[in-house]
Amino acid sequence: MKSKPQLSFWQIWNMCFGFLGIQFGFALQNANASRIFETLGASMEAVPGLWIAAPLTGLLVQPVVGYLSDRTWTRWGRRRPFFMLGAVLTTLALLVMPNSPTLWIAAGTLWVLDASINVSMEPFRAFVGDQLAPRQRPAGYAMQSFFIGVGAIVASLLPFLLARWGVANTAAPGEVPDTVRYAFYFGAVVLLASIAWTVFSTREYTPAELAAFDDAEPAGAHRTAAAGGAPSWAQAAAWLLLGTALAMLIAWRQGDRMLYVLAGLCAAYGVLLALARLLPGTHMLAAIVGDLRAMPATMRRLAWVQFFSWFALFAMWIYTTAAVAGTHFGSTDPQSAAYNEGANWVGVLFGAYNGFAALAALAIPAMVRVLGLRGSHLLNLWLGGAGLVSLMFISDPKWLLLSMVGVGFAWASILSLPYALLSDSVPAAKMGVYMGIFNFFIVIPQLVAASALGFALRAWLGGVPMHVLVLGGCSLFVAGLCVLRVPSRPEVV
Repeated sequence: MKSKPQLSFWQIWNMCFGFLGIQFGFALQNANASRIFETLGASMEAVPGLWIAAPLTGLLVQPVVGYLSDRTWTRWGRRRPFFMLGAVLTTLALLVMPNSPTLWIAAGTLWVLDASINVSMEPFRAFVGDQLAPRQRPAGYAMQSFFIGVGAIVASLLPFLLARWGVANTAAPGEVPDTVRYAFYFGAVVLLASIAWTVFSTREYTPAELAAFDDAEPAGAHRTAAAGGAPSWAQAAAWLLLGTALAMLIAWRQGDRMLYVLAGLCAAYGVLLALARLLPGTHMLAAIVGDLRAMPATMRRLAWVQFFSWFALFAMWIYTTAAVAGTHFGSTDPQSAAYNEGANWVGVLFGAYNGFAALAALAIPAMVRVLGLRGSHLLNLWLGGAGLVSLMFISDPKWLLLSMVGVGFAWASILSLPYALLSDSVPAAKMGVYMGIFNFFIVIPQLVAASALGFALRAWLGGVPMHVLVLGGCSLFVAGLCVLRVPSRPEVV
């Protein structure tokens, strides 16, 4: 067996360039979806429920796309056909969303937009594991983080810049401002062009070539995991009963209806286990469940890191507009000039943290050489936690840019180092499906946030959106502590 050849800087650049467009679409969604929903009449308490489309589509789409891409080989390769299909669908959704005439059409378009982004994004994660040897993977994922940062900077700043160039930043009630609409149109062009660049400028190893490399199977210590195989009926019944009991408790206590999402997740997992028990082991669903139950030990411990990291990020994406517009610009009315000025400034802040993330991505490989994968991720997560907490104590909105330095370092680290830790523990033949399953631990905390944050805001956080951001900062501190339990490469190879 032989090692994968080392790729040049420009080869890594080309294979990651498509992430520029993916993040362009993702950043437009993150910075403007709440604004669009509120403009079309959604209350602040209802916004998290509308955002539930994003994590649910990721939960459903990414493992399936990963499973299929592992088993695909065409004249265009195994991952690249999915890149292009997702790019075309995302482009269409970006053109539709800012023109949604009603709230329910905007919410439905968000489902299509997020699902389409996931079709392209999941194979990109596996693509790095396919193409690069373990020693180059941190650099590959850091390069993806760099393009994520660059794409998000421009996408997040676009409404603000367009307003400065004279494009209308307000509109009639129930209509999205031209600054947002034109930003989405430009994003559609950038996304399609950048993904096409990666598709036509890179090649892929065939399945036979991948199997011949020495990293096709990870080291034995990496693969230590609980036994997979078919789940028992008792396990399926236990999850079903737990979901039913939670739903009954919520109904009895007359709890927030969004909490039913948590009950539904438990019950749905029970149904999934039961189906996996009934279906033959060669069926896609049964195979995915079997891989989930036999995931590497490294992946199990990374799950907790990802849970607290992405809970914090989702809280930030949902509530920063309301927090900054209300606290720093003094308005909660989506039709007012002050609110829209605050919303544009949030776009600047989001662009800033992505800019700092792009710079951090350049520094992360050197940071890893000094502190290791775990030490680097711990430090960056704590910088992000400090950045979110500091938002509450800064009165001048211009100084909020300083908070975004920490958030940027955390964001760059979250997008790269967990994948570097994970890819060393995953067999090459299952890189796609395990990257998709790994997305569960990104999606589940987002579902928890979308279902519980609205209730928590009213019941425990005094109705103050800024308190949600402080909660997110504390969640990043916990994520950093969880990193200490994850084995790094020198400990397991």
